[in-house]
Amino acid sequence: MGRGIPPILLAIIGLFVGIIVMIIFNYIKRMLDSKKIENMALKAKEEADKLKKELISEAKEEARIFKEETEKEIKDRKAELKETEERLLQREGNMDKREELIQKREINLDERENNLVDKQKEIQDEKAKIEDIKNEQVELLEKIAGYSKKEARDLVLKKVEEMMNLEIASYIKDRETEAKLEADKKAKNLLVESMQKYASDVANEQTVTVVELPNDEMKGRIIGREGRNIRSIEAVTGVDLIIDDTPEAIVLSSFDPYRREMARVTIETLIKDGRIHPARIEEVYDKVSKDMKAKILEYGNNALFELGITKVEPELVEFLGKLHFRTSYGQNVLEHSIEVAQLAGLMASEIGENVALAKRAGLFHDIGKAIDHEVEGSHVDLGVNLATKYHENDVVINTIASHHGDTEATSVIASLVAIADALSASRPGARNDSLENYVQRLQELESIGNNMEGVDKTFAMQAGRELRVIVKPEEIDDLGSVKIARDIKNQIEETMQYPGTIKVIVIRETRSVEEAK
Repeated sequence: MGRGIPPILLAIIGLFVGIIVMIIFNYIKRMLDSKKIENMALKAKEEADKLKKELISEAKEEARIFKEETEKEIKDRKAELKETEERLLQREGNMDKREELIQKREINLDERENNLVDKQKEIQDEKAKIEDIKNEQVELLEKIAGYSKKEARDLVLKKVEEMMNLEIASYIKDRETEAKLEADKKAKNLLVESMQKYASDVANEQTVTVVELPNDEMKGRIIGREGRNIRSIEAVTGVDLIIDDTPEAIVLSSFDPYRREMARVTIETLIKDGRIHPARIEEVYDKVSKDMKAKILEYGNNALFELGITKVEPELVEFLGKLHFRTSYGQNVLEHSIEVAQLAGLMASEIGENVALAKRAGLFHDIGKAIDHEVEGSHVDLGVNLATKYHENDVVINTIASHHGDTEATSVIASLVAIADALSASRPGARNDSLENYVQRLQELESIGNNMEGVDKTFAMQAGRELRVIVKPEEIDDLGSVKIARDIKNQIEETMQYPGTIKVIVIRETRSVEEAK
């Protein structure tokens, strides 16, 4: 007892007391939390009741407003339905009235139709009576006149036709005289002014080219041993070499200017180089062939620059350059095209047309000749295809198609180009024409005149530019001469191809000769 309570016991007692204290503390804390939760739940319930009352109040107010709006809409709908019903009743009344009117009209129409049928029958009866009277009168007239109805009709028609032919010929002569005076004056002024403003040398392409040689020894080297060099040149270039007695010169002969130019450049290059043998000839010719493409482009671009034409496809420029090596009756086609473009541009400026477009159409009017020796078809069709392919203006395409009269010209510019083409081709010395074609054209002209009824003789004069027709005076009068001249002119235009114009002169002459003895 004197030693007191042991420490272990004290520790156990302290632990026990601590546990009891914690239990008591936790119990008290749970009691406080439970009360707090009850207060929160009570407060939440009060707020929920308050919110419920507010929602119910708002719902009642919205229901009242919706009810009022619904009642108002029903009232408006009833009013509309009433108004619609009234309109329908009114329309139904109108329909009844219309139906009555239609019935009345049908009755009236039936009455009219019956009346018309009766009247038609009466008219038919009267017509039959009139026809009988007419036939009786015609028979009586035929007996009195001694002609049947058909004979009299043919006689009258013949007389009328003769009178009308004379009147028509007289009228045509007067109008043509007036029109020709005015048209010839204006056309001559226009053409003279255009030709005065543009002057170009006549450029005839020959079929031979002369190549100058430095000496006669070079001629022998070109011929080669046993003529092998000259045969090689002719085979490669497709050109005939003429070696004659002319000193220091050889002649290249070919109808193709492009081949002649290639051969000329090849031979001149061989002369400068000094090495002339078959292998070298082929080598130089290949190089010249490549260089010629650049030269062709140069010719095309020079033509465009001279005329002030822009925006042309490069392929079309190359075709244009090829025209320099094409000829038509000895006339250089590129020079001819440039001349046509210049003349068309001058005439277009005189009458207020598009000058640039007229020049473009004139330059490309013969573009098909650049490939007509390579591709089958006429140069007109080929030209139209090229212009269409490279998106040229519709006026240019129509000009190409119509410049020989194959297609109708749809613009003034197309007609101007056709006129310029004829001017360029027909001026003296511009083209060479074969004697055979020349004689054939004259014979065709004379045959057209000789085939006309009442013509005595026909003479083609001034290289086919004038046709003089002598008629039989006892068969053809003065007005008939006018008609014959017009018929011959129309037949020439329809059946013949010719450059420029042909004047038709009809001569009617009566001579009375007496000899006094």
